[in-house]
Amino acid sequence: MLSAADWNWLGLPEIKLGLIPGYGGTQRLPRLVGEARALEMILTGRTVMAEEALQFGLVNRLVDGDLLGAGVSFAREMTCYSLPALGFARAAVRRGLATSLTEGLAIEADLNTLAFQAADAAEGMTAFLEKRKPVFRDG
Repeated sequence: MLSAADWNWLGLPEIKLGLIPGYGGTQRLPRLVGEARALEMILTGRTVMAEEALQFGLVNRLVDGDLLGAGVSFAREMTCYSLPALGFARAAVRRGLATSLTEGLAIEADLNTLAFQAADAAEGMTAFLEKRKPVFRDG
């Protein structure tokens, strides 16, 4: 999950210095925006404004004003959920993206099984049936 202020410019300018992007730039960018857009940015060193980055998936939200405050606010949106479930969901996405769809589905099924075994899952389903907010205890 990536946020950017509406005035931000994003890019990988290393080619202009006779270098290639390091630290995963040539690997992560194509996975975010697709091969064609990634190659365009990498091979030309072109930077993009935050609005364009949002349009093609380099960032998933634009912030007007305080970027740090917006990040804290966004993080708070998740703090009411089960910590183990959040971890399992994140692991399923991250690990699944690093493999084939078939293997990713198996990873998801395994992590879903673990999530169902957690106390928070029982609390969540009980709260749903009782029409109340769950009280997760991160277990």
